[in-house]
Amino acid sequence: MKLKILDFAQNDLVEGFRFYDAKEEGLGNYFLSVLFSDIESLKVFGGIHQKVYKGFYRALSRRFPFAIYYTIEDDTVWVRAVIDCRRRPSWIRRHLGRA
Repeated sequence: MKLKILDFAQNDLVEGFRFYDAKEEGLGNYFLSVLFSDIESLKVFGGIHQKVYKGFYRALSRRFPFAIYYTIEDDTVWVRAVIDCRRRPSWIRRHLGRA
């Protein structure tokens, strides 16, 4: 499958990078490395995750409390949002409504 990361999801990744880099120098880079690896795995495993909200699949990161929300159209995985799971469910729904 092909993989596309939308600008909205890229902004989420930048926000996560800034959060973790402020905690400890270099942690932001590790965060991005792990999340991009998790996202890359969707080329093979895209579609096996549970649909959780309005047709969005949700894949959980293996190292950080983040969820990758994506859809599949034709032969392409569209990464639409990357959200911190510690957010309130109502915030997550609003955020996905804009994705």
